Amino acid sequence: MTIYMDVIWLLNFLVDSLLLWFTAIILKRQVSMWRVILAGLMGASLILFTLTPLASWAAHPLAKIGVSGCMVWTVFGFKRLKLFVTCLLTFYFSTFLFGGILLGTHYFIRYDIELQTAVSLDSIRGFGDPVSWLFVAAAFPVAWYFSKKRVEDLTASSVEYDVLIDLTIHINDLDFQMKGLIDSGNQLYEPISKTPVMVLSITRLKDQLPAVIQHLSVRQNNPLDFVHELPDEWSNKMRLVPAKTLGDNNQLLCAFKPDALYIHMGQGQRAVKKALIIFTDQELSSDGQFQCIVHPLMVEQSVIQPAS
Repeated sequence: MTIYMDVIWLLNFLVDSLLLWFTAIILKRQVSMWRVILAGLMGASLILFTLTPLASWAAHPLAKIGVSGCMVWTVFGFKRLKLFVTCLLTFYFSTFLFGGILLGTHYFIRYDIELQTAVSLDSIRGFGDPVSWLFVAAAFPVAWYFSKKRVEDLTASSVEYDVLIDLTIHINDLDFQMKGLIDSGNQLYEPISKTPVMVLSITRLKDQLPAVIQHLSVRQNNPLDFVHELPDEWSNKMRLVPAKTLGDNNQLLCAFKPDALYIHMGQGQRAVKKALIIFTDQELSSDGQFQCIVHPLMVEQSVIQPAS
């Protein structure tokens, strides 16, 4: 059987480059094309070592891990170890994913070994697996399309949670029922107790809240000016939460601890044990779909409320 190493090398170069490209798409990272090509050349170089006395070394798993690490470093760089490991594992995920697709496709349209044709199976394999060539021919246009779109058609944002839930809030003999948006972009914590903080719009609650809370929601940039006006039942529940805003890195926000907070999901109810609420006079949803932004940890740390 004649094996055309230059053709096999080209196939491996294209596949390695394509896998790195797909890795960048999955990670939503913009990468330089010349870096992808350079890393593809590094990966395809292992094929050339099979013709040298270093063939056994090139086939060793540690050598493959080292080369793949260099490939990922070439394309994505090295900023922090955690980010680098994430890129490397995503590259392996892409490799195993598309490897499984190729293997399944190969056996789905496998060639009959007993079948004699004008071109034998061995001569086909001399140029590389035809399914792999089909993969390269079909996947490059797909990768080009999604990279041009910058993955914006796959996901509107990088928000991990984007779910509307029903909430019931009890605080100082007041009961509120509202819709909340679980948003991982909300990373507010009370620094001492590490209590997650949610943001609640009072635009529909002004007839229920005390005037001082309404004033405080408008003047969150100067909350200490209104603290002395708070009734005891509210001041006892108040906590100061540091936050960073545009033009002010040391802003203090007034948050309040609810007496009880419940999340209604499906047919069940979950109780949130640790939570703080910041009131704001701003409309959080232009279409009125939700009235508060919920910290994701409130959902993760909530416990199932037993039926009464």
